[in-house]
Parts: sequence; C-alpha cells; structure tokens
Amino acid sequence: MIKAIFLAVAILVGTGMAAAAADRDIAYDFSFTAIDGGRLPLASYRGKTLLVVNTASFCGFTRQYAELQALWSRYRDRGLVVLGVPSNDFGSQEPGSEAEIKQFCEVNFAVDFPLTAKEHVAGANAHPFYKWSHEKLGPESAPHWNFHKILVAPNGAAVRFFPTMTSPLSDAVIGAIEPLLEKPEG
Repeated sequence: MIKAIFLAVAILVGTGMAAAAADRDIAYDFSFTAIDGGRLPLASYRGKTLLVVNTASFCGFTRQYAELQALWSRYRDRGLVVLGVPSNDFGSQEPGSEAEIKQFCEVNFAVDFPLTAKEHVAGANAHPFYKWSHEKLGPESAPHWNFHKILVAPNGAAVRFFPTMTSPLSDAVIGAIEPLLEKPEG
C-alpha cells in the first residue's frame, strides 16, 4: 500500500514537472517587469518577432542603443519588437535605477522601444527567459557580455542568438529578422 502511494505521488509530481516544463516551451510563457513598473508579459507580443537584448548604459557597446532604435524604427510596422533588458551582470556597467536608465536611453539615444526593469541575464540568478533561451539554443547562447541578442520567431520559438560584437544593423541580424516579419504592403 505504501509503495502504491509513493508511486502515485511520484507520478503526480512527475506530471506536474512535465507540465511546468511544457508551459515554458515558447517565449510567450515568460514575463518581465517593465522599466516603469508593472508586468510586461511577452505574450503581449504574440505573433511578433522579438529581438531581446541585454543592455548596459556604461559599456563600450552602449552605442548599439542607437542601432537598436534604428532597427526598431525601420521594422516595427512589420512586426518587430526590440526589447531592452538592462543588466548589471557584466562589469557593473548598469548601476543606475530604472528611472536613471530610462532617462539615459531617452535623452542620449531617443529610445522608445520597450525596456524592462534591471534583470540578471547570466548565471544561477538569470531571469527564466534567459535560462529558457540557453536551454533552447545551447550553451553558447548564454550572454557573455552586454548587448547579446536573442531572436524569437512570431510563434514564440527561440531562433538564433547574436553575440555582443554583432551590430543590430549587420547583414546577419537583418538577414535573420526579415524572413520572420510581415510582408510590406504594396
């Protein structure tokens, strides 16, 4: 009898774990906190192409904010969402508060694409989205520095990653994004 109870509990726990893993098969299963507060569920971008980028205001690659804004401006009407995820994980290059980060981005780069609150993107404390993308895209897909980019298809699947050195306006990034976008009218 005790053996049967343990088996039943093991099946229920195993089923629950499998269901939890199944619930996290696509990017839309994750949520961030918006830089202004409040929930920022990725499900609100369902059907869009996402480029999720961990950012930092005091990094040698901070100029990529301008490139990300240009990419967003160029393709947002065709379904691209650029999502900036400020992180202080690398070199402590994002020490400011959310209000300071938002002001820095708006004043210096005219950023109007969505930004999240500051998050961990690497290591054991990484946001669940980053753990998921690492699982889906492999070990090299984990951010190793600021301005690491993760591309998500309109169906929510992790498609590809681009390391820090890859410009958001590079042929590689644009070539990966364009086939995922809505066709232009005309």
